[in-house]
Amino acid sequence: MPEFSPINYAIPAFVLLVLAEMVWARLRRPAAYEPRDTLTSLGIGLGSTVIGAITGIATLALFLWLYQFRLFDFGARWWLVWWAWPICFVADDFAYYWAHRLGHRVRWFWAAHVNHHSSQHYNLSTALRQSWTGFFAMGFIFTMPLVLLGFHPAMIAICHGFNLIYQFWIHTEAIGRMPRWFEAVMNTPSHHRVHHATNPRYLDRNFAGVFIVWDKGFGTFEPERDDEPIRYGIVKQLGTFHFLWSVFHEWIGMGRDIARAPWRYKLSYLLREPGWSHDDSRETSDMIRARWARRSGQPRPREDRPEPPRERRLS
Repeated sequence: MPEFSPINYAIPAFVLLVLAEMVWARLRRPAAYEPRDTLTSLGIGLGSTVIGAITGIATLALFLWLYQFRLFDFGARWWLVWWAWPICFVADDFAYYWAHRLGHRVRWFWAAHVNHHSSQHYNLSTALRQSWTGFFAMGFIFTMPLVLLGFHPAMIAICHGFNLIYQFWIHTEAIGRMPRWFEAVMNTPSHHRVHHATNPRYLDRNFAGVFIVWDKGFGTFEPERDDEPIRYGIVKQLGTFHFLWSVFHEWIGMGRDIARAPWRYKLSYLLREPGWSHDDSRETSDMIRARWARRSGQPRPREDRPEPPRERRLS
């Protein structure tokens, strides 16, 4: 089967859509774009493309080696097994949900993902802020089960490419709500705006790639509310447009925390939630949501109930 990367074919459409959104923003919402922020997004996007091309070779080699241990075999002409494609697409999106969710709940993975949330603006250029360090963080482990089930690495790569293409268009404020039946099943701009919010109500919600049903089924869904405008970015904003700092600041911060922490807490700074500290000097997303719930009188989901002091999870 010839090599095929759907993302490469989609790049001209991405450029045209960004330009069209810029025109819309100039006419309807000038604050949606900030030139320095957009340049940062483009710089991160260019870097991730180059790095992804290099690390993708290593990932493919690893997956092809792992493929020999598959449980099921679709045959030498696997690309002609039509029914395997939609199953692979759904399975890949399910794996993406858990990779994305843990990317917000485990600091090691968050360090590779945080640059995607580093913008305080929400537009199509924000979608270009893809990870430079995902391979180093070993994010590929979430895809390994698909290879072992028997899906060819090339099939997985193609399905994942279309998954990322879908996610591009949901990074916009130009689209309000989609039809109710569509919002019920699919990820949409409304759902994903919530995911990029720093409001306590919205923190660590809506991890879906394509199908929002994963969030609804696993208790991480939060609808966008008209009475609560979204504030974008991360809890502790960067305060700079330097794209290298956007990419590496969390790795640097994590390294400093590990170096300063007592030995018994060092591993926790890798594996617990972002924001966790052994002396409770910082707040996790659970703690922020709990404080907001107390002040607003809102009920808290079970997963947001506070844990014992000094052993609370990261945010």
